[in-house]
Parts: sequence; structure tokens; C-alpha cells
Amino acid sequence: MHKFVESLMPRGRGREPMFSMPAPAAVPMDRDTVARAYARLFSTEDGKTVLAHLQGQTFLRMHTPDTPDSHIRFTEGQRALVNTMLRLISIGKAH
Repeated sequence: MHKFVESLMPRGRGREPMFSMPAPAAVPMDRDTVARAYARLFSTEDGKTVLAHLQGQTFLRMHTPDTPDSHIRFTEGQRALVNTMLRLISIGKAH
């Protein structure tokens, strides 16, 4: 794993990574495979709960006119990621 990515990972009390990322070669990258995985993952009760939480944290967040541009851009990035997830779930359910 790249040192920079590793430095961003949350650490436990013993400073070990709290989770590990699979090697890139081990991750299926074709869209349909990934979309079906998203659909399976988010069709569970826990998945639905997490997805509802993510939607609430992104799409329902409101900013005031004096919100710094950097905060708005950050929120839009989060919204784009959740929207991508929703699109992949939809594609996965269709296959």
C-alpha cells in the first residue's frame, strides 16, 4: 500500500491500522461486478441503515449564505460519492 494512503488510515490505540485495504489486483474493477456487489451489500438491513445515514449526512445538509466555499465543495464531493453509490446500487439491481 502506498505510504501516503497508509498514513491516512485510522489507527487503534496500539497505532495499528483499524482496517486493511485489499491489494488493488485483488479488487474486481469491472463496473457490473462492482455494481452487483453494491446492490448485495446495501440490500441488507445494515446496508440500508448505513445508506440512509449517508444520505442524511449529505443530501439533507444545508449551508447558509456565509458558509465558506471550501465547506460547500467538501459537501458536494460527499454528495457526489453517495450519488455514485446509489447509481451503482441501481445498476447492480438491474443485472
